[in-house]
Amino acid sequence: MAWTDAGDPQRYGAGILQGERIRLRALEDADLPDLVRWWREPEWAILQQLSVRPRPEGDIAEQFRKWSANTGAGGDVGFSVTDRISGRLVGHVTLYGALLLTRSATLTVMIGSEHTGSGYGTDAVRTLVDYGFREMGLNRIQLHVFAFNARARATYRKVGFVEEGMLREAVFHDGAFHDEVVMSVLAGEWLTARS
Repeated sequence: MAWTDAGDPQRYGAGILQGERIRLRALEDADLPDLVRWWREPEWAILQQLSVRPRPEGDIAEQFRKWSANTGAGGDVGFSVTDRISGRLVGHVTLYGALLLTRSATLTVMIGSEHTGSGYGTDAVRTLVDYGFREMGLNRIQLHVFAFNARARATYRKVGFVEEGMLREAVFHDGAFHDEVVMSVLAGEWLTARS
């Protein structure tokens, strides 16, 4: 779909929340057990959170509800990620901290452990970035990723993010400090890459 495809609003509306393999949709209560389970898995928590610390299910469910409220114009957005064909839940994505003044937001993504390595994460990030630029009017989307998460860094580079900075020894895991990488993509870069 063209960046400025205003001539066919139905096509735009139908396509803005779907990628090649995924569809973004509103959070449903039925999504919460899987999202909570994925968030609590220690082998994946190390990549998502600042610490591996079990939290009550209700607190995590409320966190996803808050991230996915999608109320008001602009602001934060969160979506459940589903397989485009089967409709099966595969993860969750958010853009948070969106401000009119800066036209920037921070991206987060979580793909369920049984769905990683299948291209869902790449497609979900690509679809959410496109949504952020085309529907929210953002100019900059950033993310933070731990330096030891080479797989995620490669995914983000593939989508178009560039590494722009390093927060040195910002995270403590397994008895040692680790760097946190700041990556971003700009609307102009996104447009150029898709023309």
